[in-house]
Amino acid sequence: MTDRYPAASPAGISWRDLPIRDDLRGLTPYGAPQLDVPILLNTNENPYPPSAALVADLAEAVTHAAAGANRYPDRDADELRKDLAQYLGHGLLGANLWAANGSNEIIQQILQCFGGAGRTALGFEPSYSMHRLIALATGTGWVAEQRDPETFELDPARAVAAIERHRPDVVFLTSPNNPTGTAAPLELIEAVVDAAPGMVVIDEAYAEFFRPGTPSALTLLPGRPRLLVTRTMSKAFAMAGARIGYLAADPAVIDALLLVRLPYHLSVFTQAVARTALAHTAELLGTVDAVKAQRDRIVAELTGLGLSVVPSDANFVSFGDFADPHAVWQGLLERGVLIREGLLPHKLRVTAGTEDETTAFLDGLRDVLAKESAQ
Repeated sequence: MTDRYPAASPAGISWRDLPIRDDLRGLTPYGAPQLDVPILLNTNENPYPPSAALVADLAEAVTHAAAGANRYPDRDADELRKDLAQYLGHGLLGANLWAANGSNEIIQQILQCFGGAGRTALGFEPSYSMHRLIALATGTGWVAEQRDPETFELDPARAVAAIERHRPDVVFLTSPNNPTGTAAPLELIEAVVDAAPGMVVIDEAYAEFFRPGTPSALTLLPGRPRLLVTRTMSKAFAMAGARIGYLAADPAVIDALLLVRLPYHLSVFTQAVARTALAHTAELLGTVDAVKAQRDRIVAELTGLGLSVVPSDANFVSFGDFADPHAVWQGLLERGVLIREGLLPHKLRVTAGTEDETTAFLDGLRDVLAKESAQ
């Protein structure tokens, strides 16, 4: 990866020339290409924008918040946490919830509190790369164990063996997993929690897209004070631009996180937007079934094309196998469709869009594959 803004420094230097920490020098910034093309299916966003009614309510809420912008916000976001608890159900209360600026800040706070220098975090890769990057940024050692290279699933016995071998302070398990889309069975989560000497984080950023019958780790929270379940409003709630993430856990966990959270970390505007969105839960989650239908359509049609497709419980699909995945990615880009490359060997990942966006992707892919076949 090259520097994004190479001309920004009048001195002609890059960040590599600055006295940054040595353990950061081998890293590259997280990010997906942001290109101006008609069909954007690379960052797992919800393709449906807020309705006119919701936009009006958001504007009213922000205007009301602006009238008191000279005062600090509720630093513990108590009312928002109550709303989140009501949304999740499972007998949770506001004391069980914590919110921050996107699930990435939630992950950062977890690692600031339970990780850090001399401690380690364990993940099962391929998985969400920010777990590793935030661990390293907080001075936490990172240990990676591999998922099954064919199915990307994780055997409970294998996971337990890895935990016993490394004795990590924090374990990350993503369900549905990004970039594969595979969900974690409850027996796997239970085995991991029982074996882990420290905290276990179940990242459920895409949980609302679970296929029928796929359970949430929220059902396992009672009696497990070292289990944390993280969520986001960026995906199913179509609030990626608002940056709202949250977790559910034992109240003792939230009390611990207060030690590392920055004062007033959630602005009055963020809290107002989040609470307004939650008041429109039925409307916003009404788009989830439409997205899931397009996801299942993608799985069916790509399978019909003879491609290898990873079963998905998320709003995206990983598929292949390609001798030259970049050529396929480039071919789609030339047809105005941007998807994601470089996450899995020989595979690409596409977000489920609207029906028209999905059609454009499928038509473009057929055209690219036909051209390659002819050559």
